[in-house]
Amino acid sequence: MDLIATIRESWSWAGLEPTAVVGDNPFGNLIVKDNMGQYWRICPEELSCKVVAQNRPELDALSHDQKFLHDWYMSDLVESAKQLLGPLRPGYKYGLKIPGMLGGEYGGTNLAILSLRELISASGYMAQQIQGLPEGAKVRLTVTE
Repeated sequence: MDLIATIRESWSWAGLEPTAVVGDNPFGNLIVKDNMGQYWRICPEELSCKVVAQNRPELDALSHDQKFLHDWYMSDLVESAKQLLGPLRPGYKYGLKIPGMLGGEYGGTNLAILSLRELISASGYMAQQIQGLPEGAKVRLTVTE
């Protein structure tokens, strides 16, 4: 399955109908263009997928937004992951074993390397399962193979 198909399968419930991936970072965050010309950011560690730009000029403007750029590049976390886990192979990204949205730590033993498709699929599945829960709700994470 290609990446667009994985995104569609994992995140279409959020309203995203992907047509192209236009950016990614070492933690598997993606900027995805949809069928309406909007740009979405998938953020696996926060189990989120939302529109960040209505069109290409708005997306281009984000390249000058220091807050967005700091959040996007995740420099300190990427450096920690490189030192702890080593460099990434093609098709793989760093990730959090337990997403930050579920209380996972941003570093240390909570860091892992996994395939981008697995990261996008798992985060979309978890996000769908917790959508609509009030902040602070207790969840049980069950891992199966």
